[in-house]
Amino acid sequence: MIGFGDDLGMAAGAGASAPPGHLDLTRLPEDRITLTGLEVFAHHGVFEFERERGQLFRIDAELAVDLSGAGDELGRTVHYGELADLIRAAVSTDPVDLIETVAERVAAVALAFAGVHAARITVHKPDAPIDAVFADVSVTVVRYGSGSAAVTRGPVVGGSPAGAA
Repeated sequence: MIGFGDDLGMAAGAGASAPPGHLDLTRLPEDRITLTGLEVFAHHGVFEFERERGQLFRIDAELAVDLSGAGDELGRTVHYGELADLIRAAVSTDPVDLIETVAERVAAVALAFAGVHAARITVHKPDAPIDAVFADVSVTVVRYGSGSAAVTRGPVVGGSPAGAA
C-alpha cells in the first residue's frame, strides 16, 4: 500500500523523526476510510453561467486513520454518514471560482474529525466548460492533521464551521 507520504516523495521510515509538535509522516497510519463518488450539485466556477446554472461535482475522500482500537464502537472511528453530510454542506454552499478551493475546504472538513491524520481529497468536475471531448477534470489535494482534532458539527462554510467567529 502506498502511504500519503510516499506520494510526496517521502519513503516510509526515511529521514529523522518529526520535531515535537509536528506530525511524523513516517508514522502515518495505514488504515483508511474511503468515501468515493459523493455527488453534490453546486454553483462553483469561473464563468457566470456556471454560477447561474450550477453543475454536478463528485468528491472522493480518503482518510488516514488508526482503526486498531475502534473495535465495534462507532464513537471510535469516523462516522462516514456525518462525513458525507458535512462534505455535501461544504461543497454546496459559498460558491468559489476554483475546484482547488473546494478541495481545500473538503480537506478541512475531513481533518476536523477526531482520529484523522491525513486526507486525500479529489474534486471531480465532469461537466467543466472545456471545448473538447474529455471524461473528467479533477483536482487532488493531500493534507495532514494531528489526528486529535474534535469533530466539526454543522456545515462548513468558507473553510470555517458555520457560526464560528
